[in-house]
Amino acid sequence: MAKDAVKIDANTFQFFTRNPRGGNAKAINEKDVKAFLLKTEEEDISPILAHAPYTLNACSADPRLRDFAKRTMADDLVRMEYTPGNMYNFHPGCHVKQGVDVGVSYIAEMLNEILTSEQTTTVLLETMAGKGSEIGATFQELKQILDLVDLSDHMGVCLDTCHVWDGGYDIANHLEEVLDEFDQVIGLNRLKAIHLNDSQNPLGAHKDRHARLGEGHIGIDTFYKIVTHPILSKLPFYLETPNDLDGYRREIHMMREAADL
Repeated sequence: MAKDAVKIDANTFQFFTRNPRGGNAKAINEKDVKAFLLKTEEEDISPILAHAPYTLNACSADPRLRDFAKRTMADDLVRMEYTPGNMYNFHPGCHVKQGVDVGVSYIAEMLNEILTSEQTTTVLLETMAGKGSEIGATFQELKQILDLVDLSDHMGVCLDTCHVWDGGYDIANHLEEVLDEFDQVIGLNRLKAIHLNDSQNPLGAHKDRHARLGEGHIGIDTFYKIVTHPILSKLPFYLETPNDLDGYRREIHMMREAADL
């Protein structure tokens, strides 16, 4: 991944800890770890963002699925300490007719069991689009989780632009108001990373279909505003647009030109 990042002029990247649809992770090869750390230091690639598999549902009604999510994430966080000081992002999950409060309590319970005071990895809750019974489509739901986590200093939020747009937050026409609401509800100090994606859907669609930057309903001008915003510009951005490496390179250059970087 670090080599691909260098090819497209990126200075950070996101990766899945294992197959995004589930499965076992590869065994840690300490020789590979050493080479990776050397490469990222040489190329000034930092911070990196790990993404949990999509199959994890920490608030499932099925205790076996909740246990699977807990064991997988606990293992991921141990593995993340081979690359200390980075971030780990996950989708809060779907409560599946149990109700938000029950779902929130399950998520916080899992985090309280697996987070440790010694870990250097910051765990991020991702903002969601609100499909079905997804938790995290509102800032208030994310705040509910954070308030129940004992080691909350190890927690943060990853804001996905497609997801918040599909969730009903008008970042195209009211970016400052959305950021003000985030600050009032959660606190901008909790915002640690941004997934930069356009949306194939209109505002509030609750569908979560990513588009290339400038090719969706959010529009390219919004992304120019985001990457040049005095607060947001200091954060790492991660593209999840439907692209190949050349497409990512093009989008990186577009955003860098806008930010004069």
